[in-house]
Amino acid sequence: MQERLPSDSVTQQVQEQSTNYGGGAEMSGYATLTQPTMLDIPSEWIRISVNDVCELNPKVKLNDDLDVAFMPMSAVPKEFHGKPEYEIKKWHEVKKGYTQFKDGDALFAKITPCFENGKACVIEQFPNGWGAGSTEYYVLRPISKCIHPKLLLALVKTRGFLVAGAVNMTGSVGHKRVPKEFVENYPLPFPPLAEQQQIAAKLDELLAQVDILKTRLDTIPKILKRFRQSVLAAAVSGKLTENWRIENHQLTQNTAEDYFDNKLGIVEDKEKYFNAPIQWIWVKFGSQVKLINGDRGKNYPNVVEYVSAGLPFINTGHIEPNGTLSKERMNYITRAKFDSLGGGKIEANDLVYCLRGATMGKTAMVAPLMEGAIASSLVIVRPKESITTSFTYIFLVSPQGKDLIFHYDNGSAQPNLSAKSLGLFPLALPPVVEQAEIVSRVEQLFTYADQIEQRVKDAQVRVNHLTQAILAKAFRGELTADWRAQNLELISGDNSAEALLAKIKAEREADKPKKKTKKAKSA
Repeated sequence: MQERLPSDSVTQQVQEQSTNYGGGAEMSGYATLTQPTMLDIPSEWIRISVNDVCELNPKVKLNDDLDVAFMPMSAVPKEFHGKPEYEIKKWHEVKKGYTQFKDGDALFAKITPCFENGKACVIEQFPNGWGAGSTEYYVLRPISKCIHPKLLLALVKTRGFLVAGAVNMTGSVGHKRVPKEFVENYPLPFPPLAEQQQIAAKLDELLAQVDILKTRLDTIPKILKRFRQSVLAAAVSGKLTENWRIENHQLTQNTAEDYFDNKLGIVEDKEKYFNAPIQWIWVKFGSQVKLINGDRGKNYPNVVEYVSAGLPFINTGHIEPNGTLSKERMNYITRAKFDSLGGGKIEANDLVYCLRGATMGKTAMVAPLMEGAIASSLVIVRPKESITTSFTYIFLVSPQGKDLIFHYDNGSAQPNLSAKSLGLFPLALPPVVEQAEIVSRVEQLFTYADQIEQRVKDAQVRVNHLTQAILAKAFRGELTADWRAQNLELISGDNSAEALLAKIKAEREADKPKKKTKKAKSA
């Protein structure tokens, strides 16, 4: 049954959200700032640095037998709502040589590329409230619960923080890290505590919607892949042109018998893997194409003989997923080397097919190339008049064509298929006129799938911008503007940001160890 394509509802939702929050291609400049200026934060907020309200990587002493979480770098999520994973260990196993953290901390990776990839989370509901992990973490611990950890997580997720952090990294290539001083001195818009809670709730709500959109978008490429495979399966089984045959029965006279190869024999009933339309003829693949191996003799081109310009020397690595040959990665040989080869030379309208290894079955049409030679891992497939190049390609890359590989390979640990075995593939061959109709319909459906895929890619870019736009609005106070207007008593006086910061400073001063005064010596 042919896979159904997804509707445009998801991409439309993304467009609507982008319009609401400024996350589209026309996104406002604030969402791409590399350093927050905080010129337009609400008047009730104040400008501070991370160091004013957080401890960075604090250390503690705990009972050695306490069960705690151990969280390696691979377990730290990239998504805002991602849940970190961990295993349980005893404190004495992880108290040395690891970064310590506890519930309520915000944590992020400081080393490339984990930092740029946005690996970060809030520590919540860990065993006994404690954990340890990689030394490549920065832990932000709010002082006296003066700042909501979700706000800190949002900060380290902003484009401004990520870009500026990457620019300021120090260390050798592959081991660059964000400096401690950069984190401590990074600007932080600081709202009153009650408003912080509202911002965190808003971010939870809005970014959860974004995550849902991301998840739905991420499933579409898999659906499109299944759709394309179902189209190919329907193409080579006759289902794609079932109605067309009824309407055009006078055109479906098959002439494949004219090209029948007695050496290959007939297709036995047990080899037929579906009930083909009566107008189609079961033949051996090798009776409808010529299969040509490459020259594997003494003149086989060596890597040192490749030149920057010349005649193409095609290998498996040049075959693209869409059935074309890569120009950028192509190898070339001289005309003299080409002329020395005894075989394996392509012509217009040929195909190349991989016979061995993990890429066995990879297929490409050589067009627009007119000349060239193939590596030993490939075979040239040259269609006869009874089968078109495009239909040959569709057959070879179809699910049915792929399945046949495993019935005819040599069965060894290193998969291998000979040209002779490829020629034995059973093929249900339609009349040439129906082949043309099949190719046309496949191309139309693939074009439609390609258009949807491009819209999905565009939507994914907009979703990524949307996340940054929402974070930027959070730190400009725009997500809570209405709440602020309705709750002035919760953000002024003793509840103001200034009062909260003064409290933090007083507690810090009180926690400082007092200097011991020297006793005066007695006479």
